[in-house]
This record gives sequence, C-alpha cells and structure tokens, in this order.
Amino acid sequence: MAEKQYICIHGHFYQPPRENAWLEAIEIQDSAHPYHDWNERITAECYAANAYSRILDDEGRITNIVNNYEKISFNFGPTLLDWMETNAPSIYTAILDADKKSAEHFSGHGSALAQAYNHMILPLANHRDKYTQILWGIRDFEHRFGRSPEGMWLPETAVDLETLEIMAQLGIQFTILTPHQATKTRKIGEKLWCDVGGGRIDPKMPYIQRLSKNKDINIFFYDGPISQAVAFEGLLNNGEEFAKRLADGFADRDNDQLVHIATDGESYGHHSRFGDMALAYAIKYIEDNNLGTLTNYGEYLENHPPTQEVEIIENTSWSCFHGIERWRSDCGCGSVEGQNQKWRKPLREAMDLLRDSVAPIFEKESKQYFNDPWEARNNYIEVILDRSPETLENFLQRNTVGLVSPADRVRMLKLFEIQRHAMLMYTSCGWFFNDLSRIETVQIIQYAGRMLQLCSELFEGDFESPFLKKLAEAKSNFPDQGDGKCIYKRLIKPAMVDLRCIAAHYGISSLFQEYPDQSILFCYHIRGFNRQGYEAGVARLEAGRVEVISGITLESLVLQFAVLYTGDHNLSCGIIENRHDKNFEKLMRNLSNHFDRAEFTEIIRIMDKYCDGSIYSLGSLLRDGQRKIIKLILQSKVSDALAMYHQFYHQNIPLMRFLNGSSTPCPEALYNAGKLALNGDLKVEFTRDILDHQTIEELLKEAHLAGIAIDAETLEFTLRKNLEQKAQQFEKNPDNYDLLKRLTAGVNLVYKLPFNVNLRMLQTIFYGVAQRELSRYREKKKQGDKSAADWVDTFKIISEKLNIRIP
Repeated sequence: MAEKQYICIHGHFYQPPRENAWLEAIEIQDSAHPYHDWNERITAECYAANAYSRILDDEGRITNIVNNYEKISFNFGPTLLDWMETNAPSIYTAILDADKKSAEHFSGHGSALAQAYNHMILPLANHRDKYTQILWGIRDFEHRFGRSPEGMWLPETAVDLETLEIMAQLGIQFTILTPHQATKTRKIGEKLWCDVGGGRIDPKMPYIQRLSKNKDINIFFYDGPISQAVAFEGLLNNGEEFAKRLADGFADRDNDQLVHIATDGESYGHHSRFGDMALAYAIKYIEDNNLGTLTNYGEYLENHPPTQEVEIIENTSWSCFHGIERWRSDCGCGSVEGQNQKWRKPLREAMDLLRDSVAPIFEKESKQYFNDPWEARNNYIEVILDRSPETLENFLQRNTVGLVSPADRVRMLKLFEIQRHAMLMYTSCGWFFNDLSRIETVQIIQYAGRMLQLCSELFEGDFESPFLKKLAEAKSNFPDQGDGKCIYKRLIKPAMVDLRCIAAHYGISSLFQEYPDQSILFCYHIRGFNRQGYEAGVARLEAGRVEVISGITLESLVLQFAVLYTGDHNLSCGIIENRHDKNFEKLMRNLSNHFDRAEFTEIIRIMDKYCDGSIYSLGSLLRDGQRKIIKLILQSKVSDALAMYHQFYHQNIPLMRFLNGSSTPCPEALYNAGKLALNGDLKVEFTRDILDHQTIEELLKEAHLAGIAIDAETLEFTLRKNLEQKAQQFEKNPDNYDLLKRLTAGVNLVYKLPFNVNLRMLQTIFYGVAQRELSRYREKKKQGDKSAADWVDTFKIISEKLNIRIP
C-alpha cells in the first residue's frame, strides 16, 4: 500500500427536533416503546454504541472498546446535541472528547463538522433564513466544540450557490455533496470544461467551486456506490468486508487519492444492528493491514488543495431524484403504493404565507428595541444556547437601544421566539415521508401553532385563518385524518399551553406528588405557597397560590388554584387570576364547608363561577404527567384485575398444559389470562433488587408448558435497566463485593432466558473497571488479601460471561 492512499468515513448523525413547542421537552412517544421517545431509543442503539463500540477477537471476546467518533468524520445536528447535553450527558461528552482526540490523530484537524441549525432545506429558504441557519449552526458548533468549524454539512446535501456563498462568507472551507450534484470540472487555470453529469465525477479528490465576490468553497463528492452499499445493501454485516470494499475503491494511479463515503450516521447501529461494531472493526482492519491512511476532510484538504474546479447543479440533494421536489411537490420520492404527496405543496405554501405575513410586522415592532432586528435575530442564538440571566443581559446590552423594562424584555423574547419557531417549522422531516399525519409533519405544524399563539399575543390581526385556509388544501392519504386544518384543530390547538395550563398541571399533579417550594416543570419555574389541603376518604380538596415563570420568554403570573379529587379519574381544577388574598380565603372557606358535607357538585359549580369557566381536568394534564397519574390511579385496579387473572389461570393450568401438549388451540380467554398473569409476574421479578432465580425459572417453565408467549421486548428492557442501574452503582463503588456478586448472578440468569438481553452497557462498564481496578486487586491478591482474591475470582467469572477478554 502506498502512503498516497487515504480513507475517510463520514457519518451524518441527526434526529429532527421533537420537543413540544410549549414545553421545550420531548413528551412520551409510544411508537418508541419500550423507550420513552425516539431520541432515547436511537441514542441507545447508535450514538452510545459508537461512543463505546466493541472489538472482538476470533473467539467472540471483547478485546477493546473504542470511540468510533475519534477515527471518522462526523456531524451532529445542533438540536440533537442540545437534547443530548441534558438527556445523555455521558454520550454528549464522549462526542466532544472524540473531536479533541481526532485533532491529535489528524494533524490538528478535528473531525466534527457543523450543520445548518435545524435541518432546513436551504435552497427553498429565503436569504435571511439561509444566513441565520448557517450562522446559528456555526455558533452552536463553537459553543459546544470550542473551536471554529472547518466544514459544514448541508441538510439532505441540498445545495444552491447562494447557500455556498453564505457559508464561504462565514468562514466555512468545505462541504460534502453527492457525485450526481456536479455538472462539469476543469483543471485550475484551464478553459476547457469536462462534462461529469450523471455522477461521473472522480470522487477521489477535492474540488473548488468559484463563487461571486472573489469567494470560493471546497467540495468533496463522496463515493456513491460504496456509500449506497453501507446504507442499503448490507455491507455492515461484516467489518472486514467493509474495510476491503473501501480499499477496493482506490484507482490504479500514482497521484494521491482519497476514498471517502458519507451516509446517515444511524446506519451504524440503528438501521443496521451491530453496524457500530462493523465500523470499529473496519477501522482496526484498515490500520492493522495497512489498507490506507485514515484521515478527515480538514487534514486531507490542508495537504491536498484542489487542482480542479467544479460547477455544481443547483437545487439538488442526496435523497430526491428530482432535485429538491421532495420538500415541495408530489415527486414520488418517499411514496407508498396507492398514496400521493400532493399535500407537500400546500403545506409549504401555508408555512411561507405565515412566515412572510409576520416578517414585516416583526421588523416594525422590533425596531423600537433594535437598530437591526434581523441582526439581533442572528445574535439570538446566544440566548438559545444559554438561557441564564447573565447571557440575556449581555445580549440586550449589545443589541438594544435605550432602556429595557421587564415588560419590554418579555415582548422582545416573544418576538424572537416567533422567529425561532418560524424556522423550526421548516425542518425537512416534515415533508420527507409519505403522509401529512405522520409525527414529523404534525411536529412542524405544532411549531407553526406556537408561532401563531405568540402572534395573537403581540400583534393585531388574524394570522390563523389564512394559514388554516391554505393548510386545508393539504389532504392526508387517510380519510380519518382529514386535511391539514383538521389535524391542526384536532392535535395542535388542544395541545397549546399557557401559564394557566402550567398552573393547572402543578395543582392537579400536586395531589399525587410532593413539590418543593420552588421547582422546575419543563421550561417553567414554579413557586408554590399558601397550600391548604382537606381529605375525606379518597376525596381531597387542595388549594394554594403559585407563581409561574416561563424560562423562555420570562412571562410570569401569580395564580390561585383549587383542585377537587373524588376518586378514579374524577377531578376538577379551577385557576383564578388577579384575585385578592381575602377573596380567595373566603372562597376556600366556602369550598371547605361544602367539602365537609361531601357536596362535591356544589364545589364544582362554585369553582366554575369563580374561575370564569377556567376548569381543568385530568385530560388537561401534560402528557408525561398525565401518564404518571393515570398509572397511579390504575395501580390498585390493575392489581385487582391481575389477581383475578391469576386465580382464573391457576384454576386452569392443568387444562392449558393439556391443550398445549395435544396441539389443541387454547381458548382466547384462557390464553390471555395466562399471558397477562405470567408476563406480569416476570416483570415484577425482573425489577427486584435481588433476583429470585428459582421463581423466574419456574415462571418461564410454566409459560413453556402452557404454550404462553413471553413479552420478550418488555421483559428484556426491564431486566436490562435493572442490571444497568446496578452496574452503574458498581462502577462508582467497585469495592462493593456484594453488588459484584449480585451482578454476576444476574448475568448468569441472562443465559438461562428464552430471549437475548442487550449487555452492551454492562460490557462497557466492566471493561472500564477492568482497565482501572483489576491490577490493583490482583496486587492485593498476591499479598494474601482473601477479600481481594474473592473479588478477582468473581470479576473473572462475570467478565467471561460478558465475553470480555481479561489479560
């Protein structure tokens, strides 16, 4: 292998923003079961897997755990990193650390690339939004990685010259495109162009695209066939074959050349199970067998400046054969047989109408505070990245004119939140898939709904009606979903939240959980005081005052609440605004008198009168809180039901065994009773601190004899989380020998189960403990320490069970 052959693997790691537009948090997504939401699921399957990827020897033993990000080129969507910083901090840190490590490998060039902020299709954006999206992507990158980005990933690689000019203007040196996005090339200094349309460009070198105003930008065109094989043809089934396929990409020539690929990063673990391990092994195989020199784009560009010019084909992308039509018309990309995507055009037109009708009013309203409202919008990323009072103060000092009152601050923040949501509603995934009713499209309509709500609070005029009139032209393929207006009325409008809703959630949920005097509820700061409570059997009456402050807009209200709970799902919460304490105390005396006499209907009537119809129920709760309370309410009922199922099932165990043994179909009522009883018992056993192996084995044997299917997905997740929690405790306190024994017993149990358990996190933790602690314990064992000897022997047993090769 000549030293002139280089290999670069790029992963585009991205998830669309899924946060509720009013809560700035992702609510539970049932389709991601058994995980809370899709970000959490894909993080476990892909992002965490690549941060701690296993390399196996010929016997299938783990010989090393590596951070794949250190040796590849990668970009992460800014909104995904924002979620990860809070919800997966160890993985977030591993990604940032990998960029620093990659700079050590690659001549000072970090492997991380920036990305346009919220994955907007930039050729379809106006100039202002293009500029802000690119600038926000750069500022977000600088904030997280502590350096300026050299390159930037374009969402869906969708490109036009104006986008490239803005990137070059803001200091971006290169981007990555597909081969079919180039039309012609020529050597620098020559006049004759060579036609390379149809994906015929040589991808083994960088090119330079000349721009206006003496600007230019470098472009890498990735290897299409190898990238396609990684993403869609199963190349990740074998790491060695993956490495060899990359090496086969080199041409037989003397000059330096780069074989590089680009795919969705989710290929490595989410789309292709164990894809992270194929990547880790391929990297090792390339290095061990001298198949090429691993590099990243920044390093290669420094040592190999372009010798060829290129002209791109504007308005093209990597995921639409028709250019960028997938995000504005019924082009057929992403279609399902018997369906159409005619909804895409009116959906985009509705968004454009809303954006363009609000923009001049935003500009006019903002000029009383800012010399340049659009430049202030560009700088607003500082506040998005850090909502602290200090950052906001610095932002206001640098961007405002004159003194700013507290009310002005709220109004200014609302103006910028209008603009933030005006860009979030263009997130590309809203148009990508097959129907208007998918969660990705509902999500962007929700961002439009938040924008409309803020507009109604700040501006005169009706923005909602024209928007909905256009949105109604977007028709779902499913008759029961209706059109865009129906979806908005059914899913968006009822989900809108204001400070009163947050106060109601606080009041209702305080019946079922204790809140400190000051707490945080999603993106709201809560201060509760003057609480009063009354009980009569299951019935409860709670009341008090609460101050609610938005952490986003700083809008605040002091409200009074009264909640009546009469059992099951029956509760009513009244919210009162701007009432004097004496009047509220009088109201509470009145309510408590009726409560003492169990006159609940009268209490609800009085609450309705005093609260001007602002009565909230269990259905008004925010989704995660609602699920939590419903689970508490149902707990006793589910226990009673399971007890009946148990009794019914145990009475019929011999019969069910006979039916199974004679291959006779079991009646559905009998089968379901047994399935609920046995799976419920197993789930309880898998959550215990000390696992009862005998009971678990007996339950599994009974399920087998009775022919009852095990809920493998739920049970695997339950047991895995139990073991992972214990392993994390052991990682913090490796001297806890009792915990080590319990973990060893738990891992032994795993191999007796009729389903596989994902032990990745345990393997990572125990591999790390082995690196840090094993030599110390071995030394103590040599010195005759009996407890250390027991620890070493037990650690060896669990390591073998976890397939970890211990030196």
